[in-house]
Amino acid sequence: MLHRSNLTSKFQLRRLAYATVGLLWLLAPPQSATAAEQVIIASTGGAYDRALKEAWFDPFTKATGIEVVTVVATNAEMRAKASAMVKTGNVTWDLYLDGEIQAASKAHREVTEDLTGFCQQFADRKDLGPHACAAGGALLQSTATLLAYHVGKPGDPVPETWADMWDMQKFPGGRAFPNFDDPWRVMAAALLADGVSRDKLFPLDVDRALKKLDEIRPAISIWWKTGDQSVQGFRNGDYSLGQIWLTRAKAMQSEGLPIGWSYKASFLVGDRIALIKGAPHHDNALKLIAFWLNSPEVQAKACAILSCTPPSSDAVALIPEDIRKTMPSAGDIRDYIVVPDADWINANAAMLLQCWNSWIRQ
Repeated sequence: MLHRSNLTSKFQLRRLAYATVGLLWLLAPPQSATAAEQVIIASTGGAYDRALKEAWFDPFTKATGIEVVTVVATNAEMRAKASAMVKTGNVTWDLYLDGEIQAASKAHREVTEDLTGFCQQFADRKDLGPHACAAGGALLQSTATLLAYHVGKPGDPVPETWADMWDMQKFPGGRAFPNFDDPWRVMAAALLADGVSRDKLFPLDVDRALKKLDEIRPAISIWWKTGDQSVQGFRNGDYSLGQIWLTRAKAMQSEGLPIGWSYKASFLVGDRIALIKGAPHHDNALKLIAFWLNSPEVQAKACAILSCTPPSSDAVALIPEDIRKTMPSAGDIRDYIVVPDADWINANAAMLLQCWNSWIRQ
């Protein structure tokens, strides 16, 4: 039998323990407040996200205390998910990255918040271009979709044009093309390979493009849906020439992989940061966008890793010269790089996708 004094001592110790726990709970920040200090952004993952985390997300969290939570999805999945969330009123993401062409479309406007009012604070910034912040979102970066290739021995021929992509005798090996809900760039490459001049590319001749793609179809060893798939395919030796994003090619080159690319076979593209209607962390999301546009040093660090062009000219000046040399020059844009007709692509998006899906399933 326990002595009364022992029972009293145990009771006092228990009370002390409960009091200590209660004091610690009072001193700790409330869980609901902690959970609210976050922002959720969807991106395509892999090397791209790692660069953004290092250059943008982590410094933002350090400066504000707001945690940046990333969700990985393909571009098609992001658009579909954002649309579904808005339609059902169950929005769990705040931001997602969308292509600059898609960000000008009606479908994009239906699911994202108009940032026109928010953008007014950047109107007098001389380092930002007139479209750095627009209704459909803030410009994250501009880059290229281009012909990338496995670098061979010194003296080996180097592919430069989309016609070279089709030349299996001179440049043997597997090929890679993207296959997601944005097929215009594959069709455009086929037309350029078939002799269409850059200034006559749009409107796209879809039938002619698909006929040209019939020629190369047996050599295509990977139809990638994400940037990570294009990277892994190159690492595995699945393809020797491929149409991929410059940001992914640069990340592979930085890792020491033998990859090169040609601006003579490239399309100018970009990403925008879009705010979803009904975003649960609306104000934090706007803070994250503003932090990007207001931080040339952050933009410079991200684009130095990815070889992209940031929205701020001050950021461009901060990128080391050796890295700037790998980025598209004004001459490349003037002479080679195709600037797509966004209005035509958006107006014909459904037709392009229907024709593409019919062809790819054959």
